[in-house]
Amino acid sequence: MFPAGGSFQGSRGACFAKILMRNLPSSPSVFTASPPPLPKELSRNTFCYGAAGKPKITPKMMIDRYMSGETNAVSLLHQLAQVIPFHLELKETVTPGNVQGFYFAFCAVIDGVQHKTGMGITKKEARLKAAEFALQDLLPALESRSTALPESQETPPPLPVKEGPSFLDVHPHRAVPERSNSNNLQIPNTIRDQLTKLMNSHPEFSACAGTTAAFIIQTSSGYEVVALGTGNFNTKENASPTGRIVHDSHAVVSARRSLMRFLYRHLLMFFSKTSNLTKKSIFQQSSSSGLVCLKSGITLYLYMNQLPKGAAQIPSRLRLNPLSISAWQVNNDISLHLSVEGKVFSIFSPAIEHSASKVVCMSTSDKITQWQVLGYQGALLSHFIEPIYVQSIVLGDLGCSDIHGMEISVNQRVEGITSQLPMYYCMMRPHISVVPPVATISADGDQLTHSINWSEGDSSLEVVDGLLGRTVEESPFKSGPSLASRLCKAAMLHRFKLVAKEAQRQDLLATKSYREAKRMAKPYQEAKNVLKAYLLQQGFGSWPVKLLVSDNFSM
Repeated sequence: MFPAGGSFQGSRGACFAKILMRNLPSSPSVFTASPPPLPKELSRNTFCYGAAGKPKITPKMMIDRYMSGETNAVSLLHQLAQVIPFHLELKETVTPGNVQGFYFAFCAVIDGVQHKTGMGITKKEARLKAAEFALQDLLPALESRSTALPESQETPPPLPVKEGPSFLDVHPHRAVPERSNSNNLQIPNTIRDQLTKLMNSHPEFSACAGTTAAFIIQTSSGYEVVALGTGNFNTKENASPTGRIVHDSHAVVSARRSLMRFLYRHLLMFFSKTSNLTKKSIFQQSSSSGLVCLKSGITLYLYMNQLPKGAAQIPSRLRLNPLSISAWQVNNDISLHLSVEGKVFSIFSPAIEHSASKVVCMSTSDKITQWQVLGYQGALLSHFIEPIYVQSIVLGDLGCSDIHGMEISVNQRVEGITSQLPMYYCMMRPHISVVPPVATISADGDQLTHSINWSEGDSSLEVVDGLLGRTVEESPFKSGPSLASRLCKAAMLHRFKLVAKEAQRQDLLATKSYREAKRMAKPYQEAKNVLKAYLLQQGFGSWPVKLLVSDNFSM
């Protein structure tokens, strides 16, 4: 939670361009495509080669279909290459020196003759343009040679072979739903089962499920949901001097704070004097750091029912020519973002300057970026445990056409930072995939601002009003008459003190405030400072400084 109206922008570096360049080919490569399928009318008898059923396909028929728009230039080139025949190559090359912006470039090489270079914002578009240029040269020559266009063909027609470039070659960051992977299907199925149990008990809150985010652990026993959250807003209230207001109730943030509650619970089990509880804990003593760490064989997953707000939602096609999206806009898209009452703005946006009276939070995309570097445990828990990272991020948003923005925001913006971080911290690059969603998004206006949270071991779910930052009266779980959420900072400080007592950490028990306890986590704070400096240096903007009043409270 940060003060709005401050200057967050920092220096606008040009490193965002390097990220975009990373998605372009670094050197020329040769692409030889297999021919695409013929039109249905031309290929229905392709595999029937009886004497009475030989189809008659002419180059003229192929050209006519192209001229009428029924087939494209790449298809026609491949079909002609088989019938006439000639040697065809669609070769990736470099853009001409006088062209501004980032483009893919291809040229067609026919029997050793290179034709005009075609350019586009995707490889598919560049190949199509190159084929069109080649046909501008080729078709007049074919029409002037009657021998080149025989009226009939007594040999089998071209085989309908699929075009050579793979799906990921055309769309290098396209999200491919991994339905064939049983592991990836088990994750949404496990979440759906848990969500159904919760919602069956409290169907009046079922409309909240569309924004679900959840943390899942995988052990030798299978998959288990350990933390879950929903929500799409942050508070409109002023900063709380008591730590009893939840400032950010977006689904991922609520799920992550629920995960922290789960971690505190298992730390209490680990530090207990009861061997049975210690054995059930997910933690074990680390042999190197003096802290505790996850037991071997435990893997943590993050599921989100939709793309997180911020840089992860960058447009899939970055048009960097003057007639479309500008490089300045792209810099805004992949920069840090701030959330104001659920609306998200680039840190470079002038709209932020006019929100001086409102509390703002970092976007969920930026928070995930931070957690993949600093760990999901946060500052207080880092007194006890090594950084905990997510190995795989699973998106349940089938409307997500690609994961380009997710890849950039989570991975590429902080690539290369690990060598600068203190020991045990790193930039963990998660595997990102798309699976069927666990719930549909509802338009129920009555529950639009509600946020649900739950973690393993809870007897019931809690419902928070995201704009107010407090539990609603109808919530199945309420901590008391003040309606302070179990996810608020004061509740986290209380759990921190309980664990410090069990771990016999007198230095931590002596801390006077939430802020002091966080500042004492020296390696974590060092890693956080490195991250902030790195993002600023790379040109993504300055990470805002929190208001002192929000953390300067005590028990």
